[in-house]
Amino acid sequence: MMIRRTLLALLLAPALAQAAATVEAPAPTFSATTAEGKPLSLADLKGKTVVLEWTNHDCPYVKKHYSSGNMQSQQKDAAAQGVVWLQVVSSAPGQQGHVDGATARKLNSERGAAPMATLLDPKGELGKLYGAQTTPHMYVIKPDGTLAYKGGIDSIATADKADIAKAEPYVTEALAAVAAGRKVEKASTRPYGCSVKYAS
Repeated sequence: MMIRRTLLALLLAPALAQAAATVEAPAPTFSATTAEGKPLSLADLKGKTVVLEWTNHDCPYVKKHYSSGNMQSQQKDAAAQGVVWLQVVSSAPGQQGHVDGATARKLNSERGAAPMATLLDPKGELGKLYGAQTTPHMYVIKPDGTLAYKGGIDSIATADKADIAKAEPYVTEALAAVAAGRKVEKASTRPYGCSVKYAS
């Protein structure tokens, strides 16, 4: 049985890799449950620019961007421009960063976070669909459903919040390009942070 499962995992691995989100291709469609227990799909957001932010509140790299106010500032600026910002929590039960809906809402309230919604992905299905590797790992989807950007939130891969001001803000730049109808210059960058805590 164990050998059969291992073989199945090896056979599925290439399919998962191919399913990962590709820049300038249609973003993978999904339907997930929000922290409020409501369904939300990418199709519901057609015509809107969408940001996906993979998060884990216990990760030092995530704490860097929340304790500094950087993530909240970007969320609020995006919302002011009509962008839909979605947090995604793909930590499995028993793994670092796993939360239920009530905890996710409490954390956002305490931090002054302003995503439109938090998507709970305890089975890791959405994370694996997009190929999310780290927290944070960021994606920007254009109103026509095409993926415009994937990668890091910025250019300095540390957990030191003092580095934020010196970093190139990749997500902010990507959103500006999409709003202006321009191609994102650095459309795929290396994500950094803690590994997404998928079920083993």
